[in-house]
This record gives sequence, C-alpha cells and structure tokens, in this order.
Amino acid sequence: MAYVIGDECISCGTCAAECPAEAISEGADKYEINPDACLDCGTCEAACPVGAISAQ
Repeated sequence: MAYVIGDECISCGTCAAECPAEAISEGADKYEINPDACLDCGTCEAACPVGAISAQ
C-alpha cells in the first residue's frame, strides 16, 4: 500500500528530501509518489508540514 499526496500539498519538497527510496518527485501541481518505488515506510507522511500525505 503506497502513500499518496493530496491536494493540500504546498510543493515545499520536504517529503522528497526525506524519502529513503527517492520515490517522490515534483509534479505539475504538487509532488507525486511513485507507487512502484514506495517502500511504505511512512517517512514522508511524518515529514509533511501540512499533513498532505496519507496511506492509500
């Protein structure tokens, strides 16, 4: 079960910097998580300052 980034994302990049699998990249409107690369570790969810990341 990969994590997803919701519309609350402010594109700060904190999640991408913290992701140990480098599964997060900047998308057109917000950051995106590659579900095939996601380790389901939850590091990004804990790092997000606005709570935009959740388990799918």
